[in-house]
Amino acid sequence: MKMIERAQVQQALSFPTLIAALQRGFASTHTMPRRSVFELDAQATNHDAFAVLPAWNDAVIGVKAFTYFPGNEAHGKASLYSKIMLFGREHGEPLALVDGTQVTLWRTAAVSALAASYLARQNARHLVMFGAGNLAPYMVRAHLAVRNYEKVTLVARNPDKGATLKATLTQAFPEVNFVLGQSNAGLIGSADVICTATGCHTPLFDGRWLSPGTHIDLIGNHHKDAREIDTATLLASRVYVDSKTNVLNEAGELLIPIAEGVFSADQVAGELADMARKNCFLRFNDSEITLFKSVGTALSDLLAAKLVLELS
Repeated sequence: MKMIERAQVQQALSFPTLIAALQRGFASTHTMPRRSVFELDAQATNHDAFAVLPAWNDAVIGVKAFTYFPGNEAHGKASLYSKIMLFGREHGEPLALVDGTQVTLWRTAAVSALAASYLARQNARHLVMFGAGNLAPYMVRAHLAVRNYEKVTLVARNPDKGATLKATLTQAFPEVNFVLGQSNAGLIGSADVICTATGCHTPLFDGRWLSPGTHIDLIGNHHKDAREIDTATLLASRVYVDSKTNVLNEAGELLIPIAEGVFSADQVAGELADMARKNCFLRFNDSEITLFKSVGTALSDLLAAKLVLELS
């Protein structure tokens, strides 16, 4: 059995290769039970959690286990630790133990980019990125792999993190204009694609600020009573999700409007697997607003870890 650590994951993966592998894998036959997330503390102010995500297809069986301790930064530790175990599908033998933390960064960004390849306008030129944490550079790199953005505006609560992210991306993509910005009507109205990867529990912008044709990519929130967008944004959008089972169990972006009686699960246009099977541009026209909500799936972990194993 192989032990694959973070550096090997980083060396093996590229976004074009991973996005293509995810498309093939989601389009193919697979089984993915609902993931199990366990809160470890009953206090409302504590969000420490442990989760288990199983999935399998005709080649491999996989399970990711991770811990999420959002207060860890104060103790000099990472907020998330994760491992992915792969087993052979034919005989069930252990194949590899893969660093799940690094795989999660890659597959989360690649899933969003795959959805954007179907939903973002093909002439999209301005990307607005909310968040400057560990995931942010992966999200920007992945979105740059599917559209030719000329400008990327970074919105960060921490100015130092925002400046560091800007410098890193400018060095990597000198042809793109990276700027720091604030959430306001002018910025949101000028965005072709908005990506949110924050820990914020309240809406990041007013849905009335959106311009026709915007694509919105939501990945930061996993709580039933929190959300990165308001109800107006959801109602203005044609909505897709990575997994109905997971999103409708975890994501306040949909669950709060459902509780308000203004949205229903039947209004979700499709899951990522539906999109991957069609594998074509899904936007009806250049003026509709589209939205993709992702909370993470075991299948994306399985597919990314399998690709790392094949390339290591």
